[in-house]
Amino acid sequence: MAQNGALLLGCIADDFTGATDLANTLVRNGMRTIQIIGMPDGLDVPADAEAIVAALKSRTAPVAEAVEQSVASCRWLRQAGARQIYFKYCSTFDSTDEGNIGPVTDALRAELKTDFATVCPAFPETGRTIYLGHLFVGEVLLSDSPMRNHPLTPMTDANLVRVLGRQTRASVGLVPVGTVRRGPAAIRNAFETLRRNDVAYAVVDAIEDGDLRRLGAACADLTLVTGGSGAAMELPENFRRAGLLARRAGEEELPPVGGKAAVLSGSCSPATLAQVERMRARHPALKLDPLDLAERGNAVVAEALAWATAELETSPVLVYASAPPEAVKTIQAKLGRERAGSLVEHALATLADGLVKAGVRRLVVAGGESSGAVVQAVGIRALQIGPQIDPGIPATLSLGEPKLALALKSGNFGAEDFFLKAIDRLR
Repeated sequence: MAQNGALLLGCIADDFTGATDLANTLVRNGMRTIQIIGMPDGLDVPADAEAIVAALKSRTAPVAEAVEQSVASCRWLRQAGARQIYFKYCSTFDSTDEGNIGPVTDALRAELKTDFATVCPAFPETGRTIYLGHLFVGEVLLSDSPMRNHPLTPMTDANLVRVLGRQTRASVGLVPVGTVRRGPAAIRNAFETLRRNDVAYAVVDAIEDGDLRRLGAACADLTLVTGGSGAAMELPENFRRAGLLARRAGEEELPPVGGKAAVLSGSCSPATLAQVERMRARHPALKLDPLDLAERGNAVVAEALAWATAELETSPVLVYASAPPEAVKTIQAKLGRERAGSLVEHALATLADGLVKAGVRRLVVAGGESSGAVVQAVGIRALQIGPQIDPGIPATLSLGEPKLALALKSGNFGAEDFFLKAIDRLR
């Protein structure tokens, strides 16, 4: 690993689409950002990278594995010169009572020898807000949103103080919106009060972007900050105020790659289901059945690849395993939750590898777990971040050969026409 004199912010994301979302936020706020796929060991990064986002696949991994990967990434980032560490998780706080957000943050605090960290998954641009410690999705509590039916991390409690409290032995407190609105100094004072009372984590309210800006300014001197992508939006400005970061325009267009285009979807979120229907109405589409995958395995993938290769001669294609909640429950009852998810991830990863070999150079992937499986299968180690397509979803370009233009989409993100829009934006 080459020492990187420009590096200021080191980020650890617990899934691949979340990492891209965070990188998008940093780029939009004028920070040169590289996303690394998987563990960063053995990689050299561009000398002008001011932020590095290590994209792990640790959100639903066993707790010990998630902790090990996150701590190792933290050490690498610190050795590369990062002055501050940011742990990024989903704006809907995707986790279980066992973790992984609490155990990973506990381990990062211990690694960094710090007694305190912030907690703020809010992302108002996509409707995720926090009021009195309760996370809202649009106008409903998280526990009343479709996230209550998530196949891997069902979120049935909207109180983040309570949710995180079940994942850690450390104390969890709250900085309410009234304090946040009084500005960075008031927020810092609230932090100090919590610390004096041996509170390790501060859940911070945020209802609009201005709240996130105030929170970010209050975090300038913290070693560890955690949250969704939105809570990182002011961190570049902290480095500018300290004279460490130049002021520049944010997003830059990526060079075109051309080539054929395909969409792969493993997400079962309502947003993705609507995107699948819009795409199916315009382009050839093929549905993968996990039960068929369980019975016939690689033969199903081979048939899908043959179909896609033929259709790609005249049109972009969609291959999807997305299904409504009741269908997902039926499949999981027959196969088990982990096996059903693994079958879909393996199929989409194998298919992606075959599609790239068949000339696909523009690839859209829906779902964090699916995106992680796909980028690993096609051998991508790092991404350059380009302009935003929809909130939280930028265009990206792989570093290395062959050059691939990608859009990696969290399940809940994007407008109904996102797949169509992304194909056009990935040039």
